[in-house]
Amino acid sequence: MDSPLFDPAAFRLTEQEARLTALAREFGQAVLAPRAARWDREASFPTENYRDMHGNGLLGIGIPAAEGGLGAGFRAYCLTAAELGRYCGATALTWNMHVCSTLWSGPLTEDLDMPEAVRVEHRRRRRLHYDRILRDGAVFSQPFSEGGAAAAGGAAFGTTAQRVPGGWRISGRKIFASLAGHADYYGILCTEAREGEDRLSRRDTLYLAVPREAPGVSVEGEWDPLGMRGTVSRNLVFRDVVVGEDAALMPPGLYFQAASRWPHMFLTLSPTYMGLAQAAYDFTIAYLRGEYPGTPPVKRRMYPTKQIAVAEMRVMLEQTKALWFQAITEAGPDPTKEQVLRAWAAQHSVMENAAAIAAKAVRTCGGQAMLKSLPLERIYRDARCGSLMLPWTAELCIDRIGREALYDKGETD
Repeated sequence: MDSPLFDPAAFRLTEQEARLTALAREFGQAVLAPRAARWDREASFPTENYRDMHGNGLLGIGIPAAEGGLGAGFRAYCLTAAELGRYCGATALTWNMHVCSTLWSGPLTEDLDMPEAVRVEHRRRRRLHYDRILRDGAVFSQPFSEGGAAAAGGAAFGTTAQRVPGGWRISGRKIFASLAGHADYYGILCTEAREGEDRLSRRDTLYLAVPREAPGVSVEGEWDPLGMRGTVSRNLVFRDVVVGEDAALMPPGLYFQAASRWPHMFLTLSPTYMGLAQAAYDFTIAYLRGEYPGTPPVKRRMYPTKQIAVAEMRVMLEQTKALWFQAITEAGPDPTKEQVLRAWAAQHSVMENAAAIAAKAVRTCGGQAMLKSLPLERIYRDARCGSLMLPWTAELCIDRIGREALYDKGETD
């Protein structure tokens, strides 16, 4: 089996973290890697992978152990996801969307403020969703983007929900909706449209699970992107879709509190790209040593230019891992200004450096490395997509770091 991305002894992982990352590494190497080229080639969703993740418990990694899941916290999930990302970026990225529905409704909400009666009702409702995952293998998604500023936290979501007897009526449209047409439930972030109020407010954000087969739900558009092709991120349209009160994945208003007090919740896209960075480096080492399966046993490691390139890749990889590990370790409610700045720096570093390491790997390994019979060109294309991922794109991270480093809360010029 491949060496751990984060050695349990060196990084002082907990027993649970060591166990989960070993499970992910074994599963990724044996199951995900052999199938990854197919999802990329066909731009098809990795349904078989999700069936297998139901079987080994990974669909319930973020569900509390007391409620039947594996009980992983934020860091344990991130480390496990990074291992999966080494073997199939599209599976790891879509799995993130699924797991967030349980992390956000589970461990994260336990850190937030709400009346006790609301908390009791929330726990009852989330168990309904958790049972679907654990018993039936139900897959959840989490569409953010709408083509405007909402996904970046700059405006209210344009997808709206109006109260109706016993529930909500949802209308709107999500773009780049990963798992579109394949998730069993769409975890929709939308804004409550209050009667008599013309203006939507981010404080009124709702998080509702919409069944795939609900009347009024449709999937539109084609999907033929550069990379992450197996995510199948087509457009989702909701036309007067009615769901019950129990569809709530969070109580009304709690998402706004979470986004304000638990900002590391938006760091969960980064583990996939941390894994891709490691995968590009791993391929380069094996290829230059003449040990990559399916390639001639020709050694290329003796050339100084190759050795320098590998050294540069290793330095960048170690820098990225160290910063990212510190950021996911600090995740929690009400972080300090320095911790938030570090989280943005980690997100930017992972997304940009994964692409840079993959690009250097292609150049260093040479012409054969760009053939589709080998995984490096897929890793390169998948890694290039990370900087575009809302709500913390590479550009937004730079914007926020520069502004927040220079201004304290309440300061203006």
